[in-house]
Amino acid sequence: QVRLVESGGGLVQPGGSLRLSCAVSGSIFSIYGLGWYRQTPGKQRELVAGISSGGSTNYADSVKGRFTISRDNAKKVVYLQMNSLKPEDTAVYYCKMFQTWGQGIQVTVSS
Repeated sequence: QVRLVESGGGLVQPGGSLRLSCAVSGSIFSIYGLGWYRQTPGKQRELVAGISSGGSTNYADSVKGRFTISRDNAKKVVYLQMNSLKPEDTAVYYCKMFQTWGQGIQVTVSS
């Protein structure tokens, strides 16, 4: 059974940084692309960043230059480094691999 578990969320002040991690178990990791998504109440879940099996990345315009997605195939973990955080980055963040989602983790940016 494939399982994705996010960690690293929490409360941070505007301008601060957080690093989210998503650990994958129960599946071959290296052959799949992965994505980080986020969702706020009343809105659709949106793609924040994606990384292919070969390491190519793509980002939502709203986070370009501030967020970095990376992967460690040996550890079966995908990361999302978030810098210069803004209040509008507040959301529940989810990782996804193929058709499987993690449970989500809250990120709150507030003073």
